[in-house]
Amino acid sequence: MLRVVVLDEVGAIPIPTATVVLRWTETDQGRRPLRQDVESDGGLVLCVPPDARQATLWAEFGDASSEESVVDIAPGTLHEVELRLRSGSVRTGRLIGEVRDALTDRPVVAAAVSVVGGTAVAETNRQGRFILSGVPVGVHELAVRHLGYATLAHTVAVLRGVTTEVEIGLAPQPVEMAPIVAVATRSRRLEVKGFYERKYWGELIGGATFLTEADIERRRPIFVSHMIADEPGIRLGNCGLRRTNCQLVNIRASSRMAGGCPVKFYLDGTPVRGLGGRRGESIDDLVRPTEIAGIEIYVSASSLAAEFGGSASQCGVVAIWTK
Repeated sequence: MLRVVVLDEVGAIPIPTATVVLRWTETDQGRRPLRQDVESDGGLVLCVPPDARQATLWAEFGDASSEESVVDIAPGTLHEVELRLRSGSVRTGRLIGEVRDALTDRPVVAAAVSVVGGTAVAETNRQGRFILSGVPVGVHELAVRHLGYATLAHTVAVLRGVTTEVEIGLAPQPVEMAPIVAVATRSRRLEVKGFYERKYWGELIGGATFLTEADIERRRPIFVSHMIADEPGIRLGNCGLRRTNCQLVNIRASSRMAGGCPVKFYLDGTPVRGLGGRRGESIDDLVRPTEIAGIEIYVSASSLAAEFGGSASQCGVVAIWTK
């Protein structure tokens, strides 16, 4: 078991509703990070997976966060972890990204990624991805090194409480070409709601589709339902005149209902009820494409994130987050 408690900076006051973010290190290497709110007493008890060897966790509350804590797992032991939220005067952000070969676009494994002048060093995994947490706010020089590639040095701005995503293309030596760097700042609202964590693991494992504000602006749909229906396995049903007020159904899920199984909707984390009833209400009546910051589409119940699980989600889930 793992018992976690989230406290203020001096360790005197429990912080209720704070979020604990946890990554297991195990032989499988395929388990999603866990995001879970603590109880009213600031505490949380978790069962350790049998194959876990180590846990890395931290706490978040608004723009405040704790330092990362690394726990070595011993079988049959109750591990107690205290996470203290740092005050607003401590200004840090997070860098997350991936490193690829600039010529072949293949992931570069075991590349060393560091902030010049700092102590933290991350190593890319088998997908070429890395995370650097607790980076002080400001402009830093990011260094990326790997044998057989030209060392990259790139200036990156780290913002308070925000994760900055970096895509890096390393140039193989002795090929003479400039490194390729693309930088994008994520939505703070989606970051807090765990959208990017689920997107990272959903795209890694497969079985889910994630649409960002940029994806929606590029496609410029008239109705939200029409854009979601482009996902394989989902189609429009029970439409009104001019194909409006449509219900979205999953034609892959088993159901006794003729024409498919109605998809369950979440809007800003809250289940939406009553869609597709006698009055013909649809998700198009509740939100417009220009109001959306992100969409998560889960066609298969097996790929559902824990936040959207349950028997009512057997036909798949569409989670919509507004700006």
